Amino acid sequence: MSDTPPGQPEPRHVPVMLRRCLDLLAPALAEPGAVVVDATLGLGGHSEALLSTFPAARLVALDRDTEALKLSTERLAPFGDRATLVHAVYDELPAVLDRLGIARVQGVLFDLGVSSMQLDEAGRGFAYAQDAPLDMRMDQTTGISAAEVLNTYPPGDLVRILRAYGEEKFARKIVDAVVREREREPFSSSARLVELIRSALPQAAMRTGGNPAKRTFQALRIEVNGELAVLERAVPAAVGALAVGGRIAVLSYQSLEDRLVKQVFAAGAANTAPPGLPVVPEQYQPRLKLLTRGAELPTEDEIAENRRAAPARLRGAERIREDLR
Repeated sequence: MSDTPPGQPEPRHVPVMLRRCLDLLAPALAEPGAVVVDATLGLGGHSEALLSTFPAARLVALDRDTEALKLSTERLAPFGDRATLVHAVYDELPAVLDRLGIARVQGVLFDLGVSSMQLDEAGRGFAYAQDAPLDMRMDQTTGISAAEVLNTYPPGDLVRILRAYGEEKFARKIVDAVVREREREPFSSSARLVELIRSALPQAAMRTGGNPAKRTFQALRIEVNGELAVLERAVPAAVGALAVGGRIAVLSYQSLEDRLVKQVFAAGAANTAPPGLPVVPEQYQPRLKLLTRGAELPTEDEIAENRRAAPARLRGAERIREDLR
């Protein structure tokens, strides 16, 4: 996510791939009464553009971060009751729509990952470039912190997390160092963890791939916020909420997220009939049409304007029939 704060709602960065996201969703949002969901509100940059570009549309926006909701409420106030902002994680979308009495929606946008506001607020502990408490909770009203994960998880679980969520091939070396250090003194700050990672890795491993702490911080953040488990539920739920002709666009920032989105879209776009049928019955026909060839990437100009757009991958799909299965 790319909006950058704080203390005022105006972002320093343009939301990632904004024009392309609007173009993907546009055919579904022109009609009066169209409902579009921004499942990852952040500071409201995408939401503001959706409301401005599609004046007949109504917005439902979700975020688990109470500070983001507060700032976005100010930013989107000029749109009045066209914008409904909800404190919720995006896999709660079906329950949110049910409470609002909305049966189907015409558009859904996900901008996954950590927002610039969360990265830029030192006290949140997301960034490895500055010292801060090891928190990493997107919703600071609930759940366990990254420090608690580091200090209490068994070594085997920590290795699994670093390998699965950070794709860290030196997970065992890092965890061995963490276990030794936490016995001496529990972890509380990001700087100490970064220093430990630097000392644990072979010199050759630190010459490529950016900051050596990047993968460990990503893994801890995903674990703390349950991001992949939430995403596994959220994308199918969002597809299920789409009306026929409705469209979904998903921006992801690392391969694990993108792979999940790709799998859901590919399954929806597949013919599921048993082989050999001369005519494919309606219930086996694809229910999605892919709108992007693979994952689309940001342009060089977009990356120059906002360096955090560099890893972005955009996929889109359209609901073309009801699920009869």
